[in-house]
Amino acid sequence: MSDLFRDRSPYSWSFRVGRGRRVLDLPLFGWLTVIWILLWGTPSWANLVNGVLVAVCLCLAFPLPAVDIGLRLRPLGVLRLAAYLLYDMFSSSVEVTRQIFAKGPYHAAVVAVPLRVRSDLMLTATAVAVSNVPGGSVIEVRRSTATLFLHVLDAANPGEIEGAQRQVWRMEELVARAFGTAEDIADAARPVPEGDPPS
Repeated sequence: MSDLFRDRSPYSWSFRVGRGRRVLDLPLFGWLTVIWILLWGTPSWANLVNGVLVAVCLCLAFPLPAVDIGLRLRPLGVLRLAAYLLYDMFSSSVEVTRQIFAKGPYHAAVVAVPLRVRSDLMLTATAVAVSNVPGGSVIEVRRSTATLFLHVLDAANPGEIEGAQRQVWRMEELVARAFGTAEDIADAARPVPEGDPPS
């Protein structure tokens, strides 16, 4: 007697046969199928079907535990994040170019930005998104306090530092709305931390 039911992850199902249990993980199926097609070097319907069959056989023969990493794909959120990243990259590139050709010393600083979302996936995705924008490089991620340490090129006045923090918090919210769980989105909607950031 077999039973097919949804697991904790929205992309996984568990298949129970007697007392045994097998996990059918769609992202893993997709990845194994892509590897199979790349190994053959020719994308075709035959290779696609064979890749799916090989992926199913591997997953059933070598079962893995069901793991929910907290990833949810939200198409509208992904589009908003991509649009904001493109806009931020363009505007930041213009600003960095202006700073290069302008006269006068610029006072760089390292700014601690405590995040509201505590999950490892959201912390990593936010750090990667922020690092892709010119002018703001993440130099350290402190997991214990969910804090990003950001190198800011022009930090001569407190307004620049607050602006850099607001950009990180905006990016955190967009990342959560693109890839986060409902809990992550609720955390990202909370008010930003006040007072001195954790050291």
